[in-house]
Amino acid sequence: MGGPSPGSALAQSIVVRLRAAGHSAWFVGGCVRDLLLGREPKDYDVATSAPPEEVLRLFPRAGQVGAHFGVVMVHEGSAYVEVATFRSDLEYRDGRRPESVRFERDPREDAIRRDFTINALMLDPSTGEVLDFVGGRQDLQARIMRAIGDPERRFREDHLRLLRAVRFAARLGFEIEPATFEAIRALAPAIRRVSAERVRDELARILTEGGPRRGFELLDDAGLLREILPEVAAMKGVEQPPEFHPEGDVWIHTLMMLEGMRNPSLELALGVLLHDVGKPATFRIAERIRFDGHVEKGVELARALMGRLKFANSVIESAEGLIANHMKFKDVPRMRESRLKRFIRMPGFEDHMELHRLDCISSHGSLENYDFVRRKQSETPPEQLKPNPLITGKDLIAAGYKPGPMFGVVLGEIEDAQLEGAIATRDEAMAMARARL
Repeated sequence: MGGPSPGSALAQSIVVRLRAAGHSAWFVGGCVRDLLLGREPKDYDVATSAPPEEVLRLFPRAGQVGAHFGVVMVHEGSAYVEVATFRSDLEYRDGRRPESVRFERDPREDAIRRDFTINALMLDPSTGEVLDFVGGRQDLQARIMRAIGDPERRFREDHLRLLRAVRFAARLGFEIEPATFEAIRALAPAIRRVSAERVRDELARILTEGGPRRGFELLDDAGLLREILPEVAAMKGVEQPPEFHPEGDVWIHTLMMLEGMRNPSLELALGVLLHDVGKPATFRIAERIRFDGHVEKGVELARALMGRLKFANSVIESAEGLIANHMKFKDVPRMRESRLKRFIRMPGFEDHMELHRLDCISSHGSLENYDFVRRKQSETPPEQLKPNPLITGKDLIAAGYKPGPMFGVVLGEIEDAQLEGAIATRDEAMAMARARL
């Protein structure tokens, strides 16, 4: 096994140096929770009795990232560790952070101001001793998410904790303790007062860090889904034609696809969540249930939703592409060779393939078109998927033609003919251009 991660080694060295200088210092928070669960932490945090100025004196290359809250970032190579002075939080007014804090010497004061019992444990990395002032170890063993103290107070202090409770429960496979869950349901509308960026980041983690189906079921049960993603909540109860979707309504279908994801990119996860978001608005019954235009409506709704949550433009464009193209797979056996090759060479096509696979196994179960495309990919060398152009616009200008809109049309037709295997030489391409121009 490769030994401790760089973050772990740095965090241990920080604890040793702080203690050698006469201060109390412990691993704290999520890294302790993950270590006790036998998981490798993504990052490490240290809590200490040393005031921030003393931490900065001991680690002169560190930088303060939260001077008001006594947080110092210590880094070494690629490893970063947050070192925070024990504190108690005073009054909260904005539903996000305390107006002020008081630095403490007692680790208990630091533990009881945290969000959930399983995130308030402290660990001595050299002896394995655990400080537990809030019953976190018991809740870890029982696989329970429980707010520390009065749940409503915890959630009123920082409204984002409403989403964090869901994220941790989903990722860890824990149940949310009943009083904690009731407080989430009671305060669900408060999530609308949280900035779009903070909501976006929690949703992205719910979608990609594990347990996304469970996460979205909890968001729905807690009343949070309708507050932050009403377009997704609208999928519930929207029937689908049973011959194509024996699994049930649009919501059930989407949950099954979320459950089937394995380490998805954020773009794929958003594509899965929103690929059918246009169905509720386009539902109608003719000879059977129909969703005419649901792809175009879905792109429109998804773009507005992702824009509202301030996702990066590159993420929005990729997710939109997945939604816009997901129904094209039904046509692949009948596509012209040129169109099929253009389809297969789209940027990020593996995400398109994975969305289609999830779509199929979460509905009718047939992977016939998926297998067709896989065969085509294996049979077609890259140079045939995207061959070098036989001629360019410069060649047309050199031949005496005046640039204009027809250049693009003709060059596109020539590439189609090349992809179809109808032409293969520069002379054939020029002859085709002359005939069209």
